[in-house]
Amino acid sequence: MPGVWSILLAAGESSRMGQLKALLPWQGTTLIEHQINSLLAAGVQHVVVVLGHDFDRLKSIVDSVAGASWALNSDYLQGKTTSLKTGVSALDGQPVSDVLLLNVDQPRTSDTVQKLLERHQASQYVITIPTYGGKGGHPIFLSATLLSEMAAIEEETKGLLAVVRRHAEATERFEMNDPSVLWDLNTPEQYEKALAAEE
Repeated sequence: MPGVWSILLAAGESSRMGQLKALLPWQGTTLIEHQINSLLAAGVQHVVVVLGHDFDRLKSIVDSVAGASWALNSDYLQGKTTSLKTGVSALDGQPVSDVLLLNVDQPRTSDTVQKLLERHQASQYVITIPTYGGKGGHPIFLSATLLSEMAAIEEETKGLLAVVRRHAEATERFEMNDPSVLWDLNTPEQYEKALAAEE
């Protein structure tokens, strides 16, 4: 039976953080493990983790979680678009109804993800984007009917943004009373701020 599959992007160099973001401590585990388990607990059927930089340090972690697998993006230095396309390619032939997109440096609780998942599945919209204070965040949900368009995105044409703009009238921007939907841990300062907010 088709279900929601997630593409979790974890291929980047973490250059601004100064260390591999996927392995940062988060709630008693690592960021990558927290993300995978949170998505699965929220009702996601399977998580495809796109690896690139330092993938040897991460693939065994992914392999240890039932319901998760990894795909290697050898071209990750060419931009995030290549990682997204790697993830989309990994979904080919799988029983997918909808796709959840999230970056490994965007920690979300299973409750937040579940609310969005249920909202997306109950609506007629093909794209659901959470917002806080009117500002768009993550995770983003997209109908599997858009997979062919996602497979054709290019860095030069703004990647996924071009798909979202093309389907603006079929997109729900769902306001949530949850500032964490905007969290993006790119720097040590952002990481420390998010850690403090979690305490």
